[in-house]
Amino acid sequence: MKRILIFTLLISFAFQQITAQQNEMTKQINEQVWKPFIRSFNTGDDEGFKAVHSKEIIRVLQDDKDIFGYDRYFLRQPDTIKAKWGNWKKNIELRFIQRIAANDKAFEVGYYKTTNTNLQTGEVRKSIGKFHVLMRKEEGVWKILMDADTSEGANEDLFNNADPLD
Repeated sequence: MKRILIFTLLISFAFQQITAQQNEMTKQINEQVWKPFIRSFNTGDDEGFKAVHSKEIIRVLQDDKDIFGYDRYFLRQPDTIKAKWGNWKKNIELRFIQRIAANDKAFEVGYYKTTNTNLQTGEVRKSIGKFHVLMRKEEGVWKILMDADTSEGANEDLFNNADPLD
């Protein structure tokens, strides 16, 4: 009976330690990746957006069946982008259904919702998608290494039932 009690206590302690470590890494990821990601996306800060991504980023557009790296992902034609989105206020929200982190690697799955409002006409465009992100620590800082998303199967109910960032 004593052995069972000691074994149970050891397992409980180990689980608490793993959970505490996981929570600490999740907080780091929120501060180093997701909060700057959201802020830079919403304000159109291209440099801030680039900063949360690894130089070895793999971007997967599942709906378009397309995959590419850093140069293509961040190749921007500023005048074209400004002409297309200059009159729009962009907003992105993230929710999570799975967050796994260990040592210097993390994998997260969730839903995003974008709401874009035309500042001249008031037109609102919304979209919801599902993302899969692989991250790693580079020189002590979390960076997005792989970002894949799709609209398939994503909806408002799934978004609303997922866990918010904080």
